[in-house]
Amino acid sequence: MPPTTPLYLIDASLYVFRAWHSMPDEFRDAEGWPTNAVHGFARFLAELVERVQPRHAAIAFDEALDSCFRNRIYPAYKANRPPAPDELRRQFGHCKALCRALGFVVLADTEYEADDLIGTAVKAGRDRAHHAVIVSADKDLSQLLQGADEQWDYARGVRWTAAGVRARHGVEAHQIPDYLALCGDAVDNIPGVPGIGCKTAASLLHHFGTLDALLARSDEIQFLRFRGAGQVGAKLRAHAATALLCRQLTTIACDAPLGEGANGFARRTADRDALSRLCEALRFGPLTRRRLFTVAGLEYAPTAMA
Repeated sequence: MPPTTPLYLIDASLYVFRAWHSMPDEFRDAEGWPTNAVHGFARFLAELVERVQPRHAAIAFDEALDSCFRNRIYPAYKANRPPAPDELRRQFGHCKALCRALGFVVLADTEYEADDLIGTAVKAGRDRAHHAVIVSADKDLSQLLQGADEQWDYARGVRWTAAGVRARHGVEAHQIPDYLALCGDAVDNIPGVPGIGCKTAASLLHHFGTLDALLARSDEIQFLRFRGAGQVGAKLRAHAATALLCRQLTTIACDAPLGEGANGFARRTADRDALSRLCEALRFGPLTRRRLFTVAGLEYAPTAMA
């Protein structure tokens, strides 16, 4: 096969939340609202651009905080998470505006989560001779990896392909949805099957391959050599419907509307005026402004923003 070009797909919410919790609460915009999260996200994004100079990229945001299709399937989905405060919601808007000003495609939808938008972009990218570089530490996204695709935990400086997923999670990349359906995911309030933990789930999938095969052959589980095998089959049969429901929640949708990305993911020319207005409104200092203008490929002119 001919070589493919990288398509960088950034899970923005992860880095916005990280900045929100790690940056000091001392930054304010022109109206007095906090801007610590957007400051931290701007630094992350500038550093990423400086390192890889992405020609094709999309930045996915979560707007489906309580309106995602998964909430209709399972109302308790992510119900363990407190709602984002207004101070943070406002900063998400600034972060999206910054991405657009820098020329990046922004992906956001009220029905689909960032994971689904990234999954759809991965699929669309393959049709355009791209391999994906998914910038996120989220284990759910590993299910998307194929061939030359990579996932990049940017904060830890670790990258892996589909071949590296087993070493990290004990299952193959394509088995991640079934794996999480069995053992659950406390972060997203997905229950899984009671009594089946991560090691047991990995052992079951190693032997049976898929959740469907496991359910069809659950009477064979008692003959496997791991602790508690005799009871696992009964638990699985009793909670088969739950397991299948959980798999609906853990499977990333790859048919979400791409909006701005519908015509491709090439980075556009940066918008000088929009970037200037944003820097002024957010009261960015001269060093941050210069850095952002530089990664945008624009000449920095301080007097133009007075």
